[in-house]
Amino acid sequence: MKVSIDGREAEVQEEKTILELAKELDIEIPTLCYHDGLKPYGACRLCIVEIEKNGSKGLDASCTRFIEDGMVIKTISKELVEKRKLIAELLLARTPGSKKLKEIFKKLGVTKSRFEGKNYDCLLYCGRCVRICKEKIGAEAIGLVGRGYDTKVDTPFSIDSDVCIGCGACAEVCPIGTIKVKDEGSTRYIEYFNTKVELKKCKGCGEFFSTKKMIEKLKEDFSCFLDFDLCETCKKNKEIKKFWRVKI
Repeated sequence: MKVSIDGREAEVQEEKTILELAKELDIEIPTLCYHDGLKPYGACRLCIVEIEKNGSKGLDASCTRFIEDGMVIKTISKELVEKRKLIAELLLARTPGSKKLKEIFKKLGVTKSRFEGKNYDCLLYCGRCVRICKEKIGAEAIGLVGRGYDTKVDTPFSIDSDVCIGCGACAEVCPIGTIKVKDEGSTRYIEYFNTKVELKKCKGCGEFFSTKKMIEKLKEDFSCFLDFDLCETCKKNKEIKKFWRVKI
């Protein structure tokens, strides 16, 4: 397949999205909901591009639109700049107090929103936390709750989730740092979702190092390969001792 992207001719041999091709060519397209480790979502719409094919023109999300032969793609234009600014303002109106979100949108020339809205802590529209919990962890401990503008990310019935394994993947992929994970004593707290999970002690040093539910999950998937009773430091020390016992 042959395409043109920002005036550059490119030949694509395998199925890929416009965003993937742009990354290969070092063409920067702003994103928010996109994450390399997750399925394309196309929710935030920041990655929109102009596409012309067979005489028709339109806008589409580059993270979900696959390359087609003969496409003429523009990743930057006056219209795209204005539309991305509008999208950024609408998203910022939902979380006007987010410093990290303002840093992201500053590159688009947006530092404040002209729109008024409720000051939610969670961005929602990126959906990264919900998606990683379902796609990669398989727990589905969180999801979208409510309707319309009041939709938010939460646990079922907004109570402590009994299926959360406390892995912290939701916090890891959150682009604005809303979700916090904190360990206190024998408990790990996923603060945004009011969820607490019991931690496991290392049999070597006695320090808490992971959640019991996470260890159980790992045992199901990798029971033949890992020692689940030791923290990483004690595992390394154990291997070092094995090495020094080897007689040459």
